Amino acid sequence: MFGAVAHHLSFTRAADALGVSASAASLQIRSLEEYLRRPLFRRSGHQVNLTTEGEQLLPRVRKALADLEHAIDDTREDRTGGALRITTLNSFLQQWLLPRLQRFHMRHPAIDLHVHTSAAAVDFVREELHAGIRVGLGDWPNLHVEKLLDEWLVPVCSPDLLKKHGPVHDMNDLKRYRLLHSTTEPWTGWMLGGLDDEDERSAVTGLRFDDSVAVVRSAANGLGLALARWSLVSSEIAAGTLVQASPTPVKFRRSYWFVCPPRSLQRDTVAQFREWLFAEAREFCDPPGVGQAG
Repeated sequence: MFGAVAHHLSFTRAADALGVSASAASLQIRSLEEYLRRPLFRRSGHQVNLTTEGEQLLPRVRKALADLEHAIDDTREDRTGGALRITTLNSFLQQWLLPRLQRFHMRHPAIDLHVHTSAAAVDFVREELHAGIRVGLGDWPNLHVEKLLDEWLVPVCSPDLLKKHGPVHDMNDLKRYRLLHSTTEPWTGWMLGGLDDEDERSAVTGLRFDDSVAVVRSAANGLGLALARWSLVSSEIAAGTLVQASPTPVKFRRSYWFVCPPRSLQRDTVAQFREWLFAEAREFCDPPGVGQAG
């Protein structure tokens, strides 16, 4: 926790990165300061800065964590049997990664790939994971982080529904459709140009799902107009089960990132998976209309 707060200089951002509440993060830091009898951070409103004691402690903590990670990584090698263990979102696995995995296995038939799915932050060491693909802002401390793909929000529906109600250009056009909502890609994200306003979500009605893949499937079955991540619907559009209802996609504020502990890059299997993954990403095209969307 100390390393995360020192990296972000924010209890809120550190808590988000670690999947805990800001109050829990603050409490842990206060407990550490009480134990050490030294202030580690200066707090002024929402601003957080390291004290001299904190600056002196940080490199030692980082080294200790790295040594611990190396020791655990070395110990677990025999137990994992040489398998490559990656983590990603279930929606990204189903809609983007799975259709491409056959090419990975054809290229690297000897690699035993294990795929873990979770939307939450993971502890790579404790959960015995080597690398991951995550959606976010790329601000995860103590990890190797590389942007894999930009993401776009695209209104999509079945071909028959588009013929019936016509294309979508602005908020007024949405009134002709039943809207399908995902908790992670709410329609307010399209209305606000890729951002999201928690207070405005309740003002938009329609069918709501907590599963992005369920939204895609519902749209393909003609239940309504969905706002979806381009990575999840590009293959559906290519197959003709969905069509793009708006000529101008909206840039999503979050992107896909390849993440791993820095030491994982030394593993041949991680390096080979990373090389293949980025080659696939380079072949993946942006949605039509990106130039017009700016």
